[in-house]
Amino acid sequence: MADLVINDRESWVNDSIDGTLYTQQHNNLSRLDFGNDIKVIARSDWRKDKVAIICGGGSGHEPAHAGFVGKGMLTAAVCGDLFAAPSVDAVLNAILHVTGDAGCLVIIKNYTGDRLNFGLACEKAKEMGRKVEMVIVSDDISIPDNPKPRGIAGTLFVHKVAGYVAEQGEDLAAVTKAAQDTIDATASIGIALQSCTLPSDNSEERIAKGKAELGLGIHGEAGIETIDLSQCKELVRIMADKLLTACPSNSHAVLINNLGGLSPIEMNVVAKDVVESALGENAEYFIGPAPLMTAIDMKGFSISMLKLDELKRAALFADSQTSAWPGVSTKQPLAFTPCESQSSTVKFAASQNDEVASALRTACNTIIDNESALNHLDAIVGDGDTGSTFASGARKVLAELDANQLPLNEPALLMTLIGQQLTTVMGGSSGVLLSIFFTAAGRELAGSDDLVAALQAGLARMMHYGGAAVGDRTMIDALFPAFEAWKKDGFAAGVLAAKAGAESTLTMTKANAGRSSYLNSDTLNGVKDPGAFAVEKVFESLSK
Repeated sequence: MADLVINDRESWVNDSIDGTLYTQQHNNLSRLDFGNDIKVIARSDWRKDKVAIICGGGSGHEPAHAGFVGKGMLTAAVCGDLFAAPSVDAVLNAILHVTGDAGCLVIIKNYTGDRLNFGLACEKAKEMGRKVEMVIVSDDISIPDNPKPRGIAGTLFVHKVAGYVAEQGEDLAAVTKAAQDTIDATASIGIALQSCTLPSDNSEERIAKGKAELGLGIHGEAGIETIDLSQCKELVRIMADKLLTACPSNSHAVLINNLGGLSPIEMNVVAKDVVESALGENAEYFIGPAPLMTAIDMKGFSISMLKLDELKRAALFADSQTSAWPGVSTKQPLAFTPCESQSSTVKFAASQNDEVASALRTACNTIIDNESALNHLDAIVGDGDTGSTFASGARKVLAELDANQLPLNEPALLMTLIGQQLTTVMGGSSGVLLSIFFTAAGRELAGSDDLVAALQAGLARMMHYGGAAVGDRTMIDALFPAFEAWKKDGFAAGVLAAKAGAESTLTMTKANAGRSSYLNSDTLNGVKDPGAFAVEKVFESLSK
């Protein structure tokens, strides 16, 4: 099982509540202090002039339920310990604190502990003269014909509709009827790849790798069926079919809930597949994807649907001052803006120059001839593909050369074109680095006739963007001294300097760039850097 970020189990819920209060968005929440371990978060702006809405239950489902306390939704949330119903005293004190003459509606999920503790608290409050009603959410449709379906994420639809009707100043009977109508119009189902992690629980993960559990509860209860983990769209299809079978609808809202452990990229895929499913076809609105009613860190998601009428539509879009309600989105078509590519495409007319063609062909063939040797070196100090990567670039240039599709008589334009072509065929960072090198060199050469100075300018830009320098055990250890010697004493000196630079990498036991930087000195010692070796061989071949 995974580890948890926690101080200790005893303070976990209280610490979470404090964090909620410290970072609240609307400055409208307060913890009710009864001088004991009762944990209630309530609206600090509440005036008892309308029907109060209370929900609650065991903690571990954050942001539910405290995240939905605020104008337009809940008046108070009663927090129990982890996955445990709050005490009768906690619920009763919450009711007594927030209930005015208009009365109070208590919304609970269909679990035995919640029904008993909240139910008894409601009866005690009635005995004390308060007007109180209670509704039980039972939206889980995973078990057909279940006489006591569980309450899961569809509960949030009930919060929103009841909160809206109460905010309009309707009486307790109207608020209760709206809540019950919403319960009757709601259906939910969940699926998970992994169950949740409990503090001090060292048991093995129940769900086997490659499997998914359909219809599991929000406390880690086992699902009704274990299925093969397939593509997301297939999981969504299964869930959508079950929802529409249990709750046929031609107009509904869909809530997409992260059960706590899925990443944003995974939830976006879920959202895409939900919208494109049979359930999404007739969906008017979507809520989420977002973690709304979680099961600590359960790696899974649930889908809830609400059949709509005019009241429910108005309620979903009504403003609410809560931290966790994400708002409602309407189904939008995929937006595409036709664009003409603005990336640089080098325009040129092919031209011939035998000397330049010979040099290009020699350099490219040298790289291709040394493909295996370069791969061998890189297998020791990298990921074994330097030769293949360099050779793919060389073959591309050779193909264009053989097809007479290069501006050989315009060296500046030729370098720019080669820089563009290398990015299309060379993978990894080496293709980009060499493209920067040739592109910058071509730009420099366009304004002068100094080839070596242009190559040095290209190398400077490559070093700038790549972050490597001489001594970092890269091709720069051969290129830099080769260009320096060439500039000062001619090409023959450059050939010797390239060889010496490549040889120097044999004794460099620390790499500061590239994959070699992750290796220890024993691995690197006595092995020539593949990029530097390639430079050495190209200079050597051109000298002949």
